[in-house]
Amino acid sequence: MSLESLIDRIKPLDVETMSSARTRQDALTKPQGSLGRLETLSVQIAGITRQPRPQLRHKVVVVMAGDHGVVQEGVSAFPQEVTRQMVLNFLSGGAAINVLSRHVGARVVIVDMGVACDIPAHPNLLVRKIAYGTQNIANSPAMTLQQAEQAIMDGAAIVENEITQGLDILATGDMGIGNTTPSAAIATVLTGHPAGEIVGRGTGVDSDGLMRKITTVERALQVNQPNPTDGLDLLAKVGGFEIGGLAGAILGA
Repeated sequence: MSLESLIDRIKPLDVETMSSARTRQDALTKPQGSLGRLETLSVQIAGITRQPRPQLRHKVVVVMAGDHGVVQEGVSAFPQEVTRQMVLNFLSGGAAINVLSRHVGARVVIVDMGVACDIPAHPNLLVRKIAYGTQNIANSPAMTLQQAEQAIMDGAAIVENEITQGLDILATGDMGIGNTTPSAAIATVLTGHPAGEIVGRGTGVDSDGLMRKITTVERALQVNQPNPTDGLDLLAKVGGFEIGGLAGAILGA
């Protein structure tokens, strides 16, 4: 399946089902609209699933991990090794996402999209490693166009496999030291705002680190000139393997 055919399969919300769900909401013994965003979400989920009273029992959280060459620029308060340590923590069930998932009865799926080292085999780890981390976006594109498309399609395939097992609702997460730098670069391109308005402290860098991060994003955009109207070009030039995987997971869902 191609990326184009994956996108073509996405259909609009079912308006008739949403109308039925809204009618039911308004007939319940409560003031209309009193549940706020929860009501809006329930109607939207009805439109997605085409079921007036959808049941969301099979919940999955997909956490994708990847490393970033841009950490060479000093944009993170933590070393790259922390990516590996956190993935191992996810797999042992000791991270915050594991605790939250247990509370809501969701299963956590961990995916190695491009961690900079090999992680020991584990039954809850999916290895879809495209490369051992991206290239440094301050100097060159993060990845090739082929790698960007592979990341997206691998992410979609993982979710489609979950759907065959009964997936009802998907949550996404990511892990990768340095990943708020490509995230900020992407947001800067898409919003048109200056990097100084978009870049944050991420892992908690000091003021000098924040200035390095802003300068790094500005340099990455100058070096790579990503096209704001071409998502694949943007991903390849300043993105990350886990970012592409998550994009694919969302398209697949």
